[in-house]
Amino acid sequence: MLIIEDEPLGVERLSNHLRAIDPSIELVGATDSIKSSVNWLQNHEHPDIILMDIELSDGQSFDIFNQVDVKSTVIFTTSYDEYALQAFKVNSIDYLLKPIKKDELRMSLDKYNQLKEKFSPAPAFNLHFLLQELRAQQHKSPWRTRFLVKKGQKLISVETKDIAYFFTDGRLSYFKTHQHAKYIVDYTMDELEAALDDQQFFRANRGFVVSINSIAQIHTYFNGKLKIDLSPNSEKEVIISRDKAQEFKAWMGK
Repeated sequence: MLIIEDEPLGVERLSNHLRAIDPSIELVGATDSIKSSVNWLQNHEHPDIILMDIELSDGQSFDIFNQVDVKSTVIFTTSYDEYALQAFKVNSIDYLLKPIKKDELRMSLDKYNQLKEKFSPAPAFNLHFLLQELRAQQHKSPWRTRFLVKKGQKLISVETKDIAYFFTDGRLSYFKTHQHAKYIVDYTMDELEAALDDQQFFRANRGFVVSINSIAQIHTYFNGKLKIDLSPNSEKEVIISRDKAQEFKAWMGK
């Protein structure tokens, strides 16, 4: 099995689930971009199954199919709204909605084994149709408006408008509210970026997704980078790369 996923936390989560489901499953590799995935597939025997994230650091993983004749059965992992994912069902493709749960992964693998017994090779799918359906449905999907988080022994709902920024610390993701409260959230930065209103939130770097209302000051930094001060204050520096600086300025000016 090959994992194509650009967040280390996502790779670790999938790997742990696979070991728990069946220790005999052989994980042959993990790639984190279109480029590295194409290179891997061009130089290795294709595994039975690929767990493939849709949104990668250098584009959508569908582009891999334009460069390589993929021989594996693909199970997509994605943050798309579940209504948009009807397209996968029409095309006989399975998918896992993030954050991925072990029981759902087990069911997908069971489905693969059942199909393997009935069909050889695996059923084909229409990639062009799938892309059209996903793009059409994506515009209908509402942005995330609240998050359910744990506070002591209770669960509370926090409105997205009350969140200043999301960030990673070690292997965990958190958010901090405008009222200085801090909570763990069970999503990766990629999942959060896809679920949040891009008019209100910006992916500053791999470790931060910030709201427009959290930007206190913007400083020019060396090599064309930007440094932003957040409110409430962040314990970590928030640096925006030169490549993303223009995009950030345009977002701030909308």
